Amino acid sequence: MNTFPTLDAWLAHLEAAHPVGIDMGLARIGKVKAALGLAFDCPVITVGGTNGKGSTCAIVEAILLRAGYRVGCHTSPHLLAFNERARIDGADASDTDLLTHFEAVEKARASLPEPVSLTYFEFTMLAILHLFASRGLDAVILEVGLGGRLDAVNIVDTDCAVVTSIDIDHTEYLGDTREKIGFEKAGIFRAGKPAIVGDPSPPQSLIDHAEAIGAELWLVGRDFRYEAQPGNERQQWSYLGREQRRLALAYPALRGANQLINTAAALAALESLRDRLPVSVQNIRLGLANVELAGRFQVLPGKPQIILDVAHNPHAATVLSQNLGNMGYFPYTYAVFGVMSDKDIDGVVQHLKGEIDHWNVTALPTLRGASPQQLEAALREAGVNDGPDSSVALFPTPADAFRDALSRASESDRILVFGSFYTVAGIIAYQKSLHH
Repeated sequence: MNTFPTLDAWLAHLEAAHPVGIDMGLARIGKVKAALGLAFDCPVITVGGTNGKGSTCAIVEAILLRAGYRVGCHTSPHLLAFNERARIDGADASDTDLLTHFEAVEKARASLPEPVSLTYFEFTMLAILHLFASRGLDAVILEVGLGGRLDAVNIVDTDCAVVTSIDIDHTEYLGDTREKIGFEKAGIFRAGKPAIVGDPSPPQSLIDHAEAIGAELWLVGRDFRYEAQPGNERQQWSYLGREQRRLALAYPALRGANQLINTAAALAALESLRDRLPVSVQNIRLGLANVELAGRFQVLPGKPQIILDVAHNPHAATVLSQNLGNMGYFPYTYAVFGVMSDKDIDGVVQHLKGEIDHWNVTALPTLRGASPQQLEAALREAGVNDGPDSSVALFPTPADAFRDALSRASESDRILVFGSFYTVAGIIAYQKSLHH
C-alpha cells in the first residue's frame, strides 16, 4: 500500500498513477466506495451544469452557514491550492485533515481482492467524501466535475439535484448536442427527489429522463422564478417558488448578469429541502450579502480595473461580454487570455472581440493548454489587427502577459484576465507574490 507524507506528494502520485485523465464509468470507484463503507446521514445537494455550478454551490453554502448549519462543500477545480476543493464550515480543509482520508481511500483500494486504479478526480473525490462523512455535518454540497451520469460525484445518491445551465462543452466526453449533454447532466437526478433545473430552455432529454425515473422536477419559469422589481432593477428582486416567496431581496455579492438565475436555483433547492434544512429570509439575506467566489467576474479594487473570470466556453463568454458591457465606459480593454486547446476558441473570441481592444495571449502550465500561436490565429481569423486601437501579443506565462498589460494600460483602462482556471490562478499567484 502506498502512502505519502504530504498532501503535495499524494497529489503528484495521483497525477502520475492513473494513466487516463478522465475514464468514464462508476464501476471502479463504486467498489472502493463500498470498501470504505461511505454513507451520509445528512442531506446531500449535488450541483451539475455547464456554467454557474461553482456560484450556485457558494450561494447554498453561504445561506446554510448563516442558518447555523455545519456544511461540507466540494467544488472543482481549484485556483491556488487543492484544499479549496474541500470546505468545512466555510474554511478550506487543512493538509492534515485531508491526509488521513487519502490514506483511508488507498487502504480501501488496496484491500480489494482485485485492486482497481482510480483517476486523480475519483481518488480525491472519495477522500473528500470520506472526510465529510467523518464530521457529522448537517449538509453536504457537491459540485459535479464533468457531465453527471458517469461523474465520480454521482456515486452518492443525492437528496436534491440542481442543474444550472446546459451548453456545449467537453464534447469528446458528453456528446455534441444539447440533447445528448442534457441526458448526461440529468444522470444526477434520483427517483422521488427534487431535481431543480435553472436552464430556461432545458433539452427535452433532461425532462424525459426526470419523468422516466420519477424525479420531482422543478423547472425555472414553471415551478420557481425570479422577478426584478420594476424601476429599481439593480436594488431588489424576489424569489417565487412552489410554496415559498422571498420578497425584496438584495442582489447577491457575486457580480454578473446570470447570478439571479443561479440564486433562484439555489433558493429552489433550499425550498425543496425546507423540512430538513429550514432557513429564514434573514439567513438568505446574510448569505447573499456575504457570498464570495474567486474568479467569477471578480473585480479587484484599485486602478486600472482588473477583472478575473474563468469563462472558457461560448456560453460563459456571452455572459462575460454582457457583464463587461454593463460596467460603463473604458477607453481601452486589455485581455490576458489563455485556454485549453480543446475549447471552442473561435466561439469564445466571437463573443468577446467587441469588448476587447488589446489581446495578450498566453501559454498555460499544462500540456492541454492552447499555444499562443493557436490563439493568435483565431484572433486574426476573427479580424483583430494590429494598430493604435487593437493588437495581439504572445507571452509564455499569464504573469508575463499581465505585466505587459499593466505597463500599457492607463488608470482609466481595464484589464480582463480570463479563460482557463490556470490563467486566473497565474494572476492571483502573481498578485500575491507582490504583496509578500
